[in-house]
Amino acid sequence: MQHTKENFFQFRRFRDGEFRMTPPRYRGKYLTKTVGRAPKASAPQVSRTMRSNKSWGTRPEVFLGRTLRKKILRSDLPGKPDFVFPRAKLAIFVHGCFWHRCPECKIALPKTHSSYWKKKLERNVERDRLNKERLSSLGWKVLEIWEHTILEDPKSTACKIKQIISARKFLSEPFFSIG
Repeated sequence: MQHTKENFFQFRRFRDGEFRMTPPRYRGKYLTKTVGRAPKASAPQVSRTMRSNKSWGTRPEVFLGRTLRKKILRSDLPGKPDFVFPRAKLAIFVHGCFWHRCPECKIALPKTHSSYWKKKLERNVERDRLNKERLSSLGWKVLEIWEHTILEDPKSTACKIKQIISARKFLSEPFFSIG
């Protein structure tokens, strides 16, 4: 289904009692089945480490936000991009190399519960692909930035983003990557 502004947004009631326009929750066409509940951690230290992983406000996002001088705001766009530039219709995702399976880093899967992790990480990659497709169908360009490029040199990464936005030189493809 091709989403337009008219049929994409809907009103939803929030905790504060107000109604706001938001996109509907997407129950996409995944090729893989749901992963299910995570297995029990092998040690208390592992459990503590996994609980401390954040879904947003991570170190690479904060570094990039500081260098771009842009706050990390929660977006209602599909996939909840980390940074949004509405005038340029550019959505930026900062992907962690482990969680989103960076093609350059090739980080190995954990040895314990490897079948669970394989399914989980494949599902993450598939969700990223679906989010990119949904954003491009709405007319947004998607920029994917990998964690290792930000941690190596956040200033040059921010400069590349600023050049892309100021020159409005987008590639012909709807999404592209730095890193």
